[in-house]
Amino acid sequence: MPKDITELLHAWSGGDAGALEELLPLVYADLRRRAAAYMRRERQNHTLEPTALVHEAYLKLVDQRRATWQNRGQFFGVASQMMRRILVDRARARRMAKRSGRWARVTLDDGARAASPINVDVLDLDAALTRLAAFDSRKCQLAELRFFGGLSLEEAGEALGISTATADRDWQTARAWLLKELSATP
Repeated sequence: MPKDITELLHAWSGGDAGALEELLPLVYADLRRRAAAYMRRERQNHTLEPTALVHEAYLKLVDQRRATWQNRGQFFGVASQMMRRILVDRARARRMAKRSGRWARVTLDDGARAASPINVDVLDLDAALTRLAAFDSRKCQLAELRFFGGLSLEEAGEALGISTATADRDWQTARAWLLKELSATP
């Protein structure tokens, strides 16, 4: 009988290297789907493919020696943070290398519910999320999970230990704040 992701994460946290071997096939497709969804919102000529993004994030995840994995939601939450860091680092490196003022465009939307998503620079989004974290870290984490990790409200709520209704309220507030902040960015 196959183990579930949470059981494998607990076993891996306990030092069972075999659990990591079993975990990869279970989470890979989900991580790849989330990365592909995010990459569709990136600029057209991005050199990083979803598979490469997942591989980079996964390598960083397995290097988390002191992590005490609690559940699936937490794992995907940390994966979202890793993907954000990878993409922001790449955007910074590209901007520094080019120094041409060209922007890496991403779309900030609410999935299929958004009528007209806006394009924003990933570095502007990172800066806005950092400002949001300064006064409301939970809303920042929620936005990060939703935007970079592709988590649903239910999954993000689980990762943060809050109800879906609270996650929905926080997401509406965070999204409105980010749209205001990013619309003001030149």
